Amino acid sequence: MDNETGLSSPARATQRFPEPGVRTIRSVNWSGTRALLIKEIRRFMKVQTQAVWAPALSAMLLLVVFTVALGRSGREVMGVPFAAFIAPGLIIMAMMQNSFANASFSLLVGKIQGTIVDYLMPPISEGELLFALVAGSVVRALMVGVAVWVAVLLFVGGEAVPTHVWAVAVFGLLGSTMLGFMGVIASIWAEKFDHAAAVTNFVIAPLALLSGTFYSVEALSPVFRAISHANPFFYAISGFRYGFIGVADSPLAIGVAVLVGVNLLLWGTCLALLRSGWRLKA
Repeated sequence: MDNETGLSSPARATQRFPEPGVRTIRSVNWSGTRALLIKEIRRFMKVQTQAVWAPALSAMLLLVVFTVALGRSGREVMGVPFAAFIAPGLIIMAMMQNSFANASFSLLVGKIQGTIVDYLMPPISEGELLFALVAGSVVRALMVGVAVWVAVLLFVGGEAVPTHVWAVAVFGLLGSTMLGFMGVIASIWAEKFDHAAAVTNFVIAPLALLSGTFYSVEALSPVFRAISHANPFFYAISGFRYGFIGVADSPLAIGVAVLVGVNLLLWGTCLALLRSGWRLKA
């Protein structure tokens, strides 16, 4: 018997520790989600030269090469100089590709190294796990976007200054989130790094390059224009470019609607896969 509480030792133990299976975190596990998010950010920051600064250099080189090859003699696209036209596309393309790369690595490396239990065993729900993984990817995408923008600004100058910041924020966030969800799906499906690389090379890269990054889809034939409009990457790039030059290849409302719909579909797919434990649980 405890003289202070009036409870015996077994009763006190029952009071402190609920029965196994009883839910003690009745709402969102903010501390667990925050810890996982910080872990994801620290993971790519340890290799920030490769994860953040290398994409900025690559985008700068692409801008120089395409401007020298195609932007001579004052060539304009959609009423702006060619360099100012492709600069926003390069920025968001780098953001989306790095968001996918970050999300596609998290669970995959856990499966390969046998540390997947670090993601599955903590007391966080599938939704909280998904939020932390995608949020970490979006943080990396934003850092890459800023780095690429600074590099592009040095080459293009004032023509790379956004005129509609809200469009840059909205379409940059929607595009990065979309690729974050895709990366999670790829990391669940993949069983080795070759699988993730195959998705990057045969799915993500073609969709990004054939979405109007270096050209206006209005110059395409009706068939290829329709194919471009079926590509969700196109709406992210078109809306993001509008934030810089004030002109878009498609109505902004349609772009937002398509990206929100695709993100909701991918979110539901990710949750279903995480809850099923497909290729995650032995």
